[in-house]
Amino acid sequence: MSSNDFITLFFLVAAVLIFFQLRSVLGRRTGNEKPPRDLYTPRDAAGQEPADAGKVVTLPRRDGNGEEEDRFAAIDAFAPAGTPLNEALRAMNKADPSFTPKEFLNGAKMAYEMIVMAFADGDRKTLKNLLSPEVYDGFDAAIADREAKGEKVKSTFVGIDKAEITNAEVKGSEAQMTLRISSQLISATYDKDEKLIDGNAEDVAEVNDIWTFARDTRSRDPNWKLVATESEHE
Repeated sequence: MSSNDFITLFFLVAAVLIFFQLRSVLGRRTGNEKPPRDLYTPRDAAGQEPADAGKVVTLPRRDGNGEEEDRFAAIDAFAPAGTPLNEALRAMNKADPSFTPKEFLNGAKMAYEMIVMAFADGDRKTLKNLLSPEVYDGFDAAIADREAKGEKVKSTFVGIDKAEITNAEVKGSEAQMTLRISSQLISATYDKDEKLIDGNAEDVAEVNDIWTFARDTRSRDPNWKLVATESEHE
């Protein structure tokens, strides 16, 4: 065997080994993979906002072979059967069989942090992917006003204390979910001279928001978008 043949054989063996290693790590596609999670959108630019530039919450797909009551089992575990919320969530599942409240809530909390931090950082690209056009316009205007004044916001997201679904409804083909979110945030706003003009760079503040997410159940796009935000005052 010539040296050239040996080198060719060596690289061929290496390529095969690499292929099988990658296959073992990444797995095989079966056609039933869960789509990536995405995000949402706010209502009022006066609110605050939060992390994978995406859009909304992407829900896991199901095989559709289960009985209806099996699909409702997760909803009954989340909200007592017979309650208005349970009935609303059941209606949501009928409109979109891939919907589960637990998965939705997990995605919504992730979206919340992403939007809050993107707003503080003036990250328009992330916000545009997460917010409805109307909400984005409000956020964009607030960021532009900040920039015109030379102000900067420095924020640290501490965490979410509580997040709960307060309402769910289907209006035509549009599904809407409303959540009450209580979070902790450190936020301070400085003017162009680096002088503190709002907030506190050390104190943790409690923030209470009510956010509404929506998606078209007829759309092939599985992502929800945050369509409304408002601050809840004690």
